[in-house]
Amino acid sequence: MLKFEIEKKSGLARVGVIHTPHGDIKTPAFVGAATRATVKALTMKQMRDLGSQAILANTYHLILAPGSDLIEKAGGLAKFSSWNGPTFTDSGGFQIFSLPDVKISENGVTFKSHINGDQFEMTPESSMRDQWKIGADIHMAFDHLAKSDSYEDMKTAMDRTHRWLDRCVAEHKKMGNKQSLYAVVQGGTFNDLRAESARYCASKDVDGFGIGGVFTANGMDEMLKTVNSILPEDKPRHLLGMGQEPIDLFVGAEFGIDTFDCVGPTRMARNGSLYTLDGRINIKNAKFKTDFSKVMEDCDCECCKNYNRAYLHHLFKTDEITAKILASIHNEHFVVKTVDKIRESILDGNFADYKNYFCISSNTY
Repeated sequence: MLKFEIEKKSGLARVGVIHTPHGDIKTPAFVGAATRATVKALTMKQMRDLGSQAILANTYHLILAPGSDLIEKAGGLAKFSSWNGPTFTDSGGFQIFSLPDVKISENGVTFKSHINGDQFEMTPESSMRDQWKIGADIHMAFDHLAKSDSYEDMKTAMDRTHRWLDRCVAEHKKMGNKQSLYAVVQGGTFNDLRAESARYCASKDVDGFGIGGVFTANGMDEMLKTVNSILPEDKPRHLLGMGQEPIDLFVGAEFGIDTFDCVGPTRMARNGSLYTLDGRINIKNAKFKTDFSKVMEDCDCECCKNYNRAYLHHLFKTDEITAKILASIHNEHFVVKTVDKIRESILDGNFADYKNYFCISSNTY
């Protein structure tokens, strides 16, 4: 079972450790988005080498292929993927509700596989059972994604998420105590709904909290301040799907987030968009054809230690697979190490200075 210890607090920001059956996560931490049991373009060894502490896989994608039964037979997600470290799964609700032909009822949802057209049903109970088979240390309750950003739709989705949470908790309790369950706080950009959802989730017998439905950093600070002032301090909080822009990580940590996940860093890397302390660069631009400097000075990732911008530019322009691998190593390393430094800055009492330095350097104010 999960245990969470807080080492230091500064306002809502905190440094801690999440103890899981597969190891510890020093928080705040950026969790690698291993959607289909892999972080795109990277091996698990590369993820370990660049400093990742945990991965998060997607239940929707894994039930389509290879199937939760097979992963269970393999010994669970950590063993199946050769990660052998702390693991998360999200419920897959975001992906399912984004499908064009999903049918929604109070019982759950039905949808067709985008792979072969097979019809699937997911309910709160089946989501728990599939995540149990997948075997992640931490899994998320099945939640309802609003169909629009209107107040009415957000409230409808939140209310159903709460009813489904009760069913998730009941099913989770049947499975013993080998895994930990996070409730998912919803409510969109409406602080009154976020507060209501936080209070509801906090009242349930869960091990931690995911904060979902956040697609932009605009207003995120006020929302997180509202939510994390309500959620209990002694349980960890995960910001679902946020971290594409490094400033998201600073805002999240400042207002009480312990772990993050996002596919953005590797997705942007595969398109040639690379993080640096001077801001993002598009390595495919012509000006990098004869630039023999590192992608980023003072970066010790495999990409920056061994290769230059001109070489990466060449790989992207000639559509070499290696381009995506090296760029993904750099971007994932960048966000992992940025959050590691955020953790150090909270411990040292100079978070504000580090945030200010980072934002000025990267022109993100």
